Amino acid sequence: MPETNPQPPFPNPGTELAKERNRAAEERTLMAWIRTSLALIGFGFGIDRIVAAIHQSLGDAVNPLRLSRILGLSFVALGTFAMLYAAIDHRHQLQRIQRNDLIYLHRHSPSLVVAYILTFLGSVAFVGILISPLLR
Repeated sequence: MPETNPQPPFPNPGTELAKERNRAAEERTLMAWIRTSLALIGFGFGIDRIVAAIHQSLGDAVNPLRLSRILGLSFVALGTFAMLYAAIDHRHQLQRIQRNDLIYLHRHSPSLVVAYILTFLGSVAFVGILISPLLR
């Protein structure tokens, strides 16, 4: 009759250190997303406030970019959604580390999605600035 060991096996120190490195990497990734999101949000507020200040100080002498408010709000929304996605993804990745579920899974890169949206917003701003003198 085989003996049963009531004590759980000792965790492998190499595995536990790898899990800690992965957790630390996830923390750094989340902090990078927080910095990026705050920069996007701040830039969005900045666009709107600068255009409003110029328009207020110069009156109708300067026609502010009509899309500036939409562009500023788009940056704020993008930063907010990026922060929300990063927080949800961070929690999911920490749960995977805890479960030892560290098999590589292909997923869409949130950085690539943000890059595509920023490209679109930059294109809209470029076109808006380009055609604004024609609309006067």
